Amino acid sequence: MRTQVGIVGAGPAGLFLAELLRREGIESVILEARDREYVQQRVRAGVLEQGTVDCMARLGLDGRLRREGLVHEGFEILYEGVRHRIDMRALCGRAITVYGQQKVVEDLIDHRLSIGAPLLFEAADVALHGLDTDAPSITFTHEGRAQELRCDFVAGCDGFHGISRRSIPDGVLTTYERVYPYAWLGILAHAAPSNDELIYARTERGLALHSMRSPEISRLYLQVAPDEDLEAWPDERIWAELRARLQTADGDFTLNEGEIFEKGITPMRSFVAEPMRYGRLFLAGDAAHIVPPTGAKGLNVAVSDVQNLSEALAEYYGSGSTAGLDGYSERCLRRVWRVQHFSWFMTQMLHRPADQDPFEERLQRSQLDYVTSSHAAAVSLAENYAGLPRD
Repeated sequence: MRTQVGIVGAGPAGLFLAELLRREGIESVILEARDREYVQQRVRAGVLEQGTVDCMARLGLDGRLRREGLVHEGFEILYEGVRHRIDMRALCGRAITVYGQQKVVEDLIDHRLSIGAPLLFEAADVALHGLDTDAPSITFTHEGRAQELRCDFVAGCDGFHGISRRSIPDGVLTTYERVYPYAWLGILAHAAPSNDELIYARTERGLALHSMRSPEISRLYLQVAPDEDLEAWPDERIWAELRARLQTADGDFTLNEGEIFEKGITPMRSFVAEPMRYGRLFLAGDAAHIVPPTGAKGLNVAVSDVQNLSEALAEYYGSGSTAGLDGYSERCLRRVWRVQHFSWFMTQMLHRPADQDPFEERLQRSQLDYVTSSHAAAVSLAENYAGLPRD
């Protein structure tokens, strides 16, 4: 097989990149280790920045998004029993859209298959070769046949545990990592959202997050320990803890409850690998960086990465210039580190450490007071949450 760009991974990064390249007349083949059902049903993020929504619109793939996505112009922070609204539209002129990542993936897969573009699921034994040459290749097994994909460039979009980053020789990358002493127990429930917008609740019992996926389905989270046993959390205990953490001092909040049909525990970490390029291999999304979910940035920074990469590749194939490719890593990492800082900031501000001392508690309270009372601090919070420009 021969193509211009071989893409490893059919998550958001790989799928967005393939379509962005196709619009520029650049051929690609996507190889995905999992089957289609698994890829489309993975429950992940659900908050899209304005820039991600705009990207889907430019690609003409926002039909279902416009029908089903929930536009939020603000979100709330609850602490000391009082809710404070951050009005993103008024503060920075932008909004977010609640639309599940699995729907984004489904929309992109449906489109790619409908136009007959190459997308191979269940590609096994994937290996990258010749990355430091001008003729890289990818070997893999598909439907029982060993195959080779020759290409000009390889895009590693296969996530934190994928083979792309691990294919880079030792000593090339510098990695930075922070493992947090928290995890999120997340549920999906057949229950109408209890509020029109997201609520981040910082309590003495730990963080709770009220979110949603549709007018009929709520997405809710509880801060738990990283080694928490999911079996120790029957539905009744989950609802009781959510009620306790989301309640206001005046008792005027009512949590809508219903059948829980999905639950899981997600550990929290920050991770960055630099540079995001080795020879003809370019890393994008979770293959290069991970953020804790508190800032709702994982999917969005991946889309930012591949927009940068598609522009650089279009420049190369259009004029022969390698300037965009040479600057890809630096350009992406400026935004990656801004996103890392914001996600760390939100995580530190809203979670309660198990061993928190009184001094740390007062610092946390001071930060919460500041972002909910200072116009300047609220603007910074709003523009980071809604999404800063790529540059």
